[in-house]
Amino acid sequence: MHRSVPDSRRAGLRRTAALVPAVVLLAALVSCTSPPDPLDTPCGVVVDGSGSGSSEDGFDAEAKLKSSLLPFLDEQGCGSVEFAPITRSSKSSPCRVADVDLDPPGNETTDRDRARAKARSLAAKRALEELECARTQDGSDVWGALDRIGAAVSGDGAGGGGGAGSSAKLLVVSDFDQADKDFNLYKADLSTEQKRTSVIDTLVEQRGLPGLKDMHVYPVGLGMQYHGRPSESEDFEAFWAEILEGRAQAHVDYDYR
Repeated sequence: MHRSVPDSRRAGLRRTAALVPAVVLLAALVSCTSPPDPLDTPCGVVVDGSGSGSSEDGFDAEAKLKSSLLPFLDEQGCGSVEFAPITRSSKSSPCRVADVDLDPPGNETTDRDRARAKARSLAAKRALEELECARTQDGSDVWGALDRIGAAVSGDGAGGGGGAGSSAKLLVVSDFDQADKDFNLYKADLSTEQKRTSVIDTLVEQRGLPGLKDMHVYPVGLGMQYHGRPSESEDFEAFWAEILEGRAQAHVDYDYR
């Protein structure tokens, strides 16, 4: 026997059916407006103000900085960025620009992607300001700059070795040609592992190690001054690999080389 559905029940079913798309749409809107994951990686940028960084046929620090900085900040999920210069005395250099919060706070109406992009643009501006200042200082104390940036991103002023610093990412825009009033790497003999070890031992004894333990270091321009001289380039890169990875226990990546 066929029984018809009461009008009241049919009306209820129609209302329920009508609500389903609205609920789905609301869920989609909530999903679209959910805040993005926080950016919590501490990052650092080192810029080379030495004369070798303005070479037209070799290492161009400004060009390298401009081409690598924004991709680095974006791809590494940097939530903040500190800066350090390479000068004749990098640790005590008066060249200092303010750090940048790359994940600025907002509310439910804030366009987070736009706010982050604006913060990264500010970081690029600050990095160029740091480079401009560094170029007035002369010298190339790479060692001191690495120690200074390690201390800055670690959050405790003592370099790497744990805490926030252990996850830090560092972009080092430099040819790594250490040359200050006390030591000139260009004059050192790096032709064998034994000779490189002797040079490193002397530097560590005199200066200590840069505090970079467990940090990720991204060199940009390392060894470019040896373009066309592959054997010297290999020795130079082996020297810095032993310092950064072997002694300082950092992780070296060449994604932005």
